[in-house]
Amino acid sequence: MRIVVVGLGFGSAFVPIYLKHPDVTRVGVCELNADLLNKTCGEHGIEDRFTHLDQVLADDRWDAVHLLTPVPLHVEQTLAVLTSGKHCACAVPAATSIEDLRRIVAAERASGKNYMMMETAVYDRQFFYAERLVQSGGLGNITFLRGLYTQDLEGSYPAYWRAQPPMHYATHVMGPILALARTRASSVSCLGSGRLRDDIQQTGGNVFPLQIGIFRLAGSNLAAEVTRSWFQTARPYTEAFSVYGDKKGFEWQQVEDEEPMLYTIEPLVEGWRGRHVAGERVKVPFRPDLLPPAIQEFADGGHGGSHPHLVHEFVRSCVEGRRSAIHSSVAADWCAPGICANESSLQEGKTVEIPAFE
Repeated sequence: MRIVVVGLGFGSAFVPIYLKHPDVTRVGVCELNADLLNKTCGEHGIEDRFTHLDQVLADDRWDAVHLLTPVPLHVEQTLAVLTSGKHCACAVPAATSIEDLRRIVAAERASGKNYMMMETAVYDRQFFYAERLVQSGGLGNITFLRGLYTQDLEGSYPAYWRAQPPMHYATHVMGPILALARTRASSVSCLGSGRLRDDIQQTGGNVFPLQIGIFRLAGSNLAAEVTRSWFQTARPYTEAFSVYGDKKGFEWQQVEDEEPMLYTIEPLVEGWRGRHVAGERVKVPFRPDLLPPAIQEFADGGHGGSHPHLVHEFVRSCVEGRRSAIHSSVAADWCAPGICANESSLQEGKTVEIPAFE
């Protein structure tokens, strides 16, 4: 497989992984900033350099493109990549409107090529650990799921970041919740909390520092809570999910340099009111064993070690001729809840039905 990485902000972390993946034979880079482009390519010995995506799409030497570009560009660039006959990986979110999600689903189907939304949170070490607990039955029956994603956008963030509602960028917590519950969200009631200060309010943009939604999960009696903030919330950065069952519960750590908590409900003691719940911090391992030896060195990297797992899944899905794990319909099912949650918050929590895409 021959792939071009587009965008060297976040994208620079992926270049060396693709270079060492055993199924990738050629890597190119596309970046508007010529100095950054030449610096990165020089460091890695890359000859194929592009400054515009159109140059890549017109070049038949390439099988796939990995988009790591600003959010407002994702939709049209994704459609262009798929229409050109190339596989497409794209950073989150896939889109921020229901109609654009439908366009991406239709484009993947029409193209016969692969799409994958590169959601880091379902390939990090905490997710792998929680997934094993769920699949082994260790949690028992799931009772509840929760997501918390707080990030402060004060400072030099681009205007498009400041203007978007927090829930439009919720896949880092919606993805793990829905993947663990093995379903999609069918409806949501969401409230905005607080109001943005005048000095950071964007014309026609989001008004809420924080949004909190309660989601009904399709085909089940489960509910999930998601809290998402951009501004004015005194909480350190976290992309956290927790899942609770009737035997055990997995809870993301409060502080990032700690380890998660695993709770166990102990048997009822005669004469007691309620059962004791024991808690312990668990050392959650990185998972190089899930990767080819050639890229195992990247397994303890950024975003919980997720980057090489994302690369491997995208590459193997293309090589094997199967849909990726986060193909367009899955991506839409993970993006749509946040879009609908924002719509609900603009109506003071009115319940909004979330469309299905498969």
